[in-house]
Amino acid sequence: MQWRPETIIKTGRNRKARQFGKLKRKNNMKTENVVLMKMARESLSGKWGLAIGTYVVFFLVVGAIQVLARYFPVSTVLAFIIGGPMALGLAIFSLSLARNQEARLEQIFLGFNKFGLSLGAYLLMLLFVLLWMLLLIIPGIIAGLSYSLTFYIIADDDSVGAMAAIDKSKQMMYGFKWKLFRMELRFLGWALLCILTLGIGFLWLIPWIQVSMAKFYDDVKGNQVAAENV
Repeated sequence: MQWRPETIIKTGRNRKARQFGKLKRKNNMKTENVVLMKMARESLSGKWGLAIGTYVVFFLVVGAIQVLARYFPVSTVLAFIIGGPMALGLAIFSLSLARNQEARLEQIFLGFNKFGLSLGAYLLMLLFVLLWMLLLIIPGIIAGLSYSLTFYIIADDDSVGAMAAIDKSKQMMYGFKWKLFRMELRFLGWALLCILTLGIGFLWLIPWIQVSMAKFYDDVKGNQVAAENV
């Protein structure tokens, strides 16, 4: 068979089209939010006491620093300093629950083992979101969604840097920001119901939200790996 230049070009285009089709199909292989939320409840089964207790301790620590900062403005610096490590610790604990691994209360303080990295990522995220918010509220919300996986990435990768983790989060969230926003809207309805319980329902809602977010991260991460293997 004689191969002409136009035949070679056409063949190349067809190959690229097939690869694009496979990539598109793999990117569409994502778990529905309602399924992720159900999986999160299953991961929390038998661990609600641990989860509730740990998240209560987390918010007591963070809340105490914020209250202190209100009466002693100089303590505001302390709130910024612990923000990153505590957020990383929360991600580590939530991932352990989501992956059905051994979860321990002290994990919420493991972020201090990567103090400089977690603090740098936290400050950079605040700065970027603030800059986007200066334009309009919506761009700020979109930026927040784009950076939402940063601390999960740091928890999973010991070699990643602060800026690299933020960039990777943006890359992973490409095409998934609306999906995450819709999941957050689902929890908004539950939050309104929790208000009717005088806030007691939040003891169960917050762990559910955090583990669902960890499930979301693992789902998006799996989609990215599948796309890279095309």
